[in-house]
Amino acid sequence: MLTGAGLSTDSGIPDFRGPQGIWTRNPAAERLSTYRAYVSDPALRRRSWQTRLEHPAWSAKPNAAHLALARIGEVVDTTVITQNIDELHQRAGSPRDRVLELHGTMFGVVCVSCGQRTEMAAALDRVKGGEPDPACLRCSGVLKSATVMFGQPLDRAVFARAVQAAQQCDLMLAVGSTLTVEPAASLCSVAIGRGACLVVINRDPTPYDGLATEVISEPIGTVVPAIIDELCRASS
Repeated sequence: MLTGAGLSTDSGIPDFRGPQGIWTRNPAAERLSTYRAYVSDPALRRRSWQTRLEHPAWSAKPNAAHLALARIGEVVDTTVITQNIDELHQRAGSPRDRVLELHGTMFGVVCVSCGQRTEMAAALDRVKGGEPDPACLRCSGVLKSATVMFGQPLDRAVFARAVQAAQQCDLMLAVGSTLTVEPAASLCSVAIGRGACLVVINRDPTPYDGLATEVISEPIGTVVPAIIDELCRASS
């Protein structure tokens, strides 16, 4: 499975590029996810920390699609390659060692200077306590969420595992992704190139629709559980 932001909208987390997406409604918000701007602009970091405090992911719960994708993992060998940073796959029951987070996780914090990783909850407690832009407690460097921002490379080891999974799969379900962000979207081509079937499940058209075995634009929350039910029956 290759999953994107559209998978989590039923959990109350808005996507980015949809009609009601975060960046659609407020194009300036994209700067909050741009590495160079974040590191160089203290005012932007302060806004970013306030945005993190209010993020709906802290109270979000896995929806029917997350639960279905976890269920198929109990029947056949699966890997979840996700562009999402909300850890809803893991909370739905997908084993952590079978979830590849291409863009990292918002539940961690990393120092851009010394690389120390800590828990996001502790950093947010500092913000609530009056620190508008908390610095690294070890070296006083800039802290950011443990996510991949625009201008940062993906983790090489994680992406290498994702490529390997795409090369070895028989079926790739691309769910809730616009398939416009690279190199994640290119995993579809990797899978197809090795003979796998690609099924695209997304509300809007994607660049890979013409290469897909099937394209489904029905609501993710209903169609994904139905597909997984069929796959489970076929594999039993």
